[in-house]
Amino acid sequence: MTRPTRGPKPTSFRERNPVVIGAVSLAVVALLVLAAFRAQDLPVIGGGDTYYAAFAESGGLKANDEVRIAGVRVGKVESVELDGDHVRVEFRVESDSGFGPDTRAAIKVKTLLGAMYLALEPAGPGQLAEGGEIPVERTSSPYDVVDAFSGLASTTERIDTDRLATSLTTLADLTRNTPQEFRKALAGVSALSSNIAARDQQINTLLKNLDRVSGVLDERDRDIVGLMKDSDVLFRALVARRDAVHGLLVSTASLSRELTALVKQSRADLAPALDHLRNVVAVLNKNEDNLDSSLRLMKPFYRVFASTLGNGPWFDTYIQNLPPVPQVGG
Repeated sequence: MTRPTRGPKPTSFRERNPVVIGAVSLAVVALLVLAAFRAQDLPVIGGGDTYYAAFAESGGLKANDEVRIAGVRVGKVESVELDGDHVRVEFRVESDSGFGPDTRAAIKVKTLLGAMYLALEPAGPGQLAEGGEIPVERTSSPYDVVDAFSGLASTTERIDTDRLATSLTTLADLTRNTPQEFRKALAGVSALSSNIAARDQQINTLLKNLDRVSGVLDERDRDIVGLMKDSDVLFRALVARRDAVHGLLVSTASLSRELTALVKQSRADLAPALDHLRNVVAVLNKNEDNLDSSLRLMKPFYRVFASTLGNGPWFDTYIQNLPPVPQVGG
């Protein structure tokens, strides 16, 4: 009886080539990292459709700002890039909100600190095709104060103030037979026009300077927004430390009250002591010359005395004009 032959023994995991296993593992890790960075483009995880909108200017809009329809967040801005003479905004709509091919888009202010968002105004039947672009004709940017002041300056420069004053004066002369109130109103307008004509150069200078100021503010808008954000952080820190600041002020007030009470209580004891101190100082001032002479005369004595005692634990001295000691027993 023959035994059945067995097939080749399967190779265990430890016996496999570690180089191949490492290469496969690195490839899998690289694919996972790539999928994590591009998760928004995946059909299941990312979701949403991508659209574009063309604006005359960015208006402070930036990537990751919200996209809203009727005030409800429906997606976010992906990128804001310059495309020729206009700005091309790429945004993704993550919900199932529908908006037609005639939809309008506007950049609006979200907060007082300068945060913006992209507002969609649905219009038209059906749904805007994925990847479609809203043209510049159907988009609007925030109100630009710089352009407004620039336009005002250029408009006022073209006004002939002398002719305006003359025309208003003529109108006032022609309406002299009109009611008193109307004549007073026209006279006031005429006086106003005359004042404007007299201050034409100053008004033009003011508007030009205002145009420069608005230009500087426009150039420093990011710095102003940053300053406002830093101020917001400072105010938040002060609010967070409000209890500590309140405790410090209360403790300071208590310390001032205790010091005031201590001074009031010690005033009766301090007054006699200060009077005695004043008398002592007066005596010292009166005997200032005597004290100086005593200190000057003590200097040689202390120098000799120090020299005498500086030889060891004994000292030699000599007393003059004493009689000799008598001898006893001799």
